[in-house]
Amino acid sequence: MSQTNILLEAGTNELEVVEFTLLEQPPGQTEAYHGHYAVNVAKVLEIIRMPKVTEMPQLSDPSVLGAFNLRSSIIPLVDLSVWLGKTKAPPAEGEEEGKVIVTEFNGVVTAFLVSGVNRIHRINWEEVMSPGAYLASFSSDCITGVINLEGRIVFVLDLEKIVADLNPSMALRLDLDFEAHQGKALKAMIADDSSLIRNMLRDLLEKAGFTVETAFHGQELWDRLQKLNHAAKEQGQQLTDHVQIVITDIEMPTMDGLTLCRKIKDDPDLGRLPVILFSSLITDKLRHKGEAVGADDQISKPEVTQLARRARDLIESRLQEKA
Repeated sequence: MSQTNILLEAGTNELEVVEFTLLEQPPGQTEAYHGHYAVNVAKVLEIIRMPKVTEMPQLSDPSVLGAFNLRSSIIPLVDLSVWLGKTKAPPAEGEEEGKVIVTEFNGVVTAFLVSGVNRIHRINWEEVMSPGAYLASFSSDCITGVINLEGRIVFVLDLEKIVADLNPSMALRLDLDFEAHQGKALKAMIADDSSLIRNMLRDLLEKAGFTVETAFHGQELWDRLQKLNHAAKEQGQQLTDHVQIVITDIEMPTMDGLTLCRKIKDDPDLGRLPVILFSSLITDKLRHKGEAVGADDQISKPEVTQLARRARDLIESRLQEKA
């Protein structure tokens, strides 16, 4: 399967997800059932049959089955059922052992074993509901959204968190020691549906001399910008007197970061506000999407240490243009 999402126009608040299933058999029950899950197509390289897997020495987690060779690349294979703590049901007689979804995000290729793959759905981010704190607590915070697809409840999995938990060296860390900034305090507004990322970016930017306001998704940040712009006009000021930069994730419920960026750039009052896309989806193949909506910069999550410097460079560039 190839990435079909490149056909999606950037900034329309649409996404494509691959729906897949995990065959589960709860303890004490004789009948198995299919749990339904999804992942953004933009993270999927291809879907293959179960390959020949070689065990890896000193595996730290039972969900890591080993690794396999795919066109001269050695790729680790994670059994999603095991990682999620599900009791796997054996496939019915004559059924395949399962399918493998090969993914790439944050510059890392990882494969996930699932029971079956249904199909690709094109939906709007407004259809993706937040899981809420209660549901998230039951899923180790690895569910980022809930979708109702044709009467089925489908959970959108946070594969980034799964990979980071399996390999802590892949997790984002801020091992930084900033000197206090002596210039004018700058304000950044951040949109990201991950509380971990929001807090991490707040810490990073505050150490770099910014004041920070955060939002859960693009719609929330857009609404705040509108109110701030209205208040600035009443005071005879410009929006950029109150906020100097927006940093946004791409994958968010209700309104994604590409749509947020497009709306900012299309607005006559907000258009000069610099916008940085900060996402695991910033890759050479997908960078054109950010360019299409007018993003001023695009930073992949492994490059988090560059964020504060590049944000300040963008702001200073804007100030020089006004001078």
